[in-house]
Amino acid sequence: MFALVDCNNFYASCERVFQPQWEGKPVVILSNNDGCVIARSNEAKALGIPMGAPAFQYQQEFKKHGVKVFSSNYPLYGDMSSRVMKILERYTPEVEVYSIDEAFLRFKGFDYKDLLSEAQKLRQQVHQWTGIPVSVGIAPSKALAKIANRIAKKFAQRTNGVYLIDSEEKRLKALQWTTIGDVWGIGRQHRKRLEAMGIRTALDFVHLPDEWIRKQMSVIGLRLKKDLEGLPFIQLEEIQNPKKSIATTRSFEGTVTRFDDLEERVTTFATSCAEKLRQQNSHCNALVVFVRSDPHKKEATYYQNSCTVGLPYATNSSITLSKFARAGLKTLYQSGIVYKKAGVILLGLTPADTQQLTLFDAAIGRHDVLMKTIDTIHKRFGPNRMKLANQDLKRTWKMKQNHLSPRFTTELTEIIRVK
Repeated sequence: MFALVDCNNFYASCERVFQPQWEGKPVVILSNNDGCVIARSNEAKALGIPMGAPAFQYQQEFKKHGVKVFSSNYPLYGDMSSRVMKILERYTPEVEVYSIDEAFLRFKGFDYKDLLSEAQKLRQQVHQWTGIPVSVGIAPSKALAKIANRIAKKFAQRTNGVYLIDSEEKRLKALQWTTIGDVWGIGRQHRKRLEAMGIRTALDFVHLPDEWIRKQMSVIGLRLKKDLEGLPFIQLEEIQNPKKSIATTRSFEGTVTRFDDLEERVTTFATSCAEKLRQQNSHCNALVVFVRSDPHKKEATYYQNSCTVGLPYATNSSITLSKFARAGLKTLYQSGIVYKKAGVILLGLTPADTQQLTLFDAAIGRHDVLMKTIDTIHKRFGPNRMKLANQDLKRTWKMKQNHLSPRFTTELTEIIRVK
């Protein structure tokens, strides 16, 4: 049997753990630079605040209904997610972390266990140890576990947050209840095509011939159909593959016109990418630099451009990557432009332990020991303790986060204080 454990309104729940005065009140979380709504509590959803709502357009609405607004606090959310996942691993070693607030579990060898009781125990333990409420759906396959989780969340009072599909009657009823657009793995284009054919529910979908699904939706669609039939064709992804590209892109808190300021930003972004690259033990072979002006300033000239820079050898050195990123920026920069966003994207990622060496390039591996030392210092004393000389040493550039809560669990100076 498979279970899907989903944290309810995860970002809002993380904020409420340390600020319980917002329990039962509308809460929204904003994206980077306080741009738009990316998470809502049930109370905020009931007010009709849509996902992706631009924050500046809804200021009066927030004020009118007493909506508590938070800037996204990713260090806090990431740490709370890690704590939840560690608890799940106490129940079974087979855990696939699907997203920051979701995980699939496989209960193998639990034939004589009461899975409903185990799920209730899991749910209570997660809430007691972290304060995060979760819903649990259990079924013979991952796709059905997704549907079971939706039922557990939709009818929380009746199910007590846990729903188990353990009979053919429950499976058919769940498929009939689930609209085709809510089926895990059915994207927008497939949904439109299926609805045009009169396929409205998941039950309609599983009645389609295998041959048609394989031809129109490939073998992935056929696996999904089998999964919905209760046959576990979609297995846990036990091996987490490293990322194929790494990016750091940011909108600036204000605007930038001078090349030196833009260069500092791009250098910082390249350094951040290099740190992420080293964390997954990879090298990159090329990078992309892009810049963009503010599209909302109608009176100013709009400009956006990018360039790809090939590297002479694969590397994860902050020094080397920032050097080539700055070289790319020089080809893009135009004076008189009001820049609002820039970014660096690393491409052609390869494992660091399989690097192709040459006899004639002494620069390969020259910074390895230095980078390892910097990473050790940052891990022990916190990020940004050491910078490259062409970064701003006196000023810490940061996103616009006017509603940021403390990092209660990851920063010693911001831990909760009890009076």
